[in-house]
Amino acid sequence: MAQGLLRKEEKMEVGDKITFPFGKGEKEGIVYKIFPQTVYIKVDFPNHKGKIIKRSLAALSPKEETKEQAKKLKEEEKKKKKAAKDERKKEKEKAAKKSTA
Repeated sequence: MAQGLLRKEEKMEVGDKITFPFGKGEKEGIVYKIFPQTVYIKVDFPNHKGKIIKRSLAALSPKEETKEQAKKLKEEEKKKKKAAKDERKKEKEKAAKKSTA
């Protein structure tokens, strides 16, 4: 039987409960089938109990989430550095005006 890998330490098996990103939030489901690149998950929706959803292993990988979070943090750091640089530039201009006046 094929086993999908979430992490090096963690192997996903049929019957495991997992949470996965769905829409703006997360849903919980039970692993129904596993293939080398995809996973079928059985999920209970309010109007459709036992619906089977197909997801790629890459979409379920927590590493992807951390990469996105790291990317957002880098962008925020760049914005902060740029703001600090602009402030220093303004302070230098003010100092230059005071010294000439």
